[in-house]
Amino acid sequence: MIRGILIALAVVIALVAVVVIVGALLPREHRASSSITLKQPPEAIWVVISDPAGVPGWWPDVTASQQQPAVDGRARWQQTTKDGYTMVLEVELSQPPRLLKTLIVTKPGDPFGGTWTYELAPADGGTTLTITEDGWVANPIFRAMMRVMGTHRTLDSYLAALGRRFGESTPPVHVD
Repeated sequence: MIRGILIALAVVIALVAVVVIVGALLPREHRASSSITLKQPPEAIWVVISDPAGVPGWWPDVTASQQQPAVDGRARWQQTTKDGYTMVLEVELSQPPRLLKTLIVTKPGDPFGGTWTYELAPADGGTTLTITEDGWVANPIFRAMMRVMGTHRTLDSYLAALGRRFGESTPPVHVD
């Protein structure tokens, strides 16, 4: 019985070691882009995506969003995810209704960070919204998990929820 427990423990340790090694070999930085075309004018989409306070009302991944004091004239919002993780987002660039760029404000030891760049372009009968994530993941285990779960996962979740917000069901398309 003890031998079986030791073998099981060795297998678990070996699996964790493989995940750590694979994650360490993956690049810390990544880029992912997804887009969705909605039957809405750019201005209607802009109103929704540029209002961080409203995000918890339509994207289930975010449960709270509270405005923080601006820094150097840039708006900041503290958001809490459904997993209980809290992060601060800062608006780096805002050119209504075509371009928005947000940054996750990080401090040493944070598990991830990066930017989302939202680009709105007129499309046949509506608007195409493309979001590009330029991010990084510090922990090799989380990098391996992200590779398995997909680098577009959060982008796609956001875009699908945005579509539902407008009563539309359009699957996101991976641009890269």
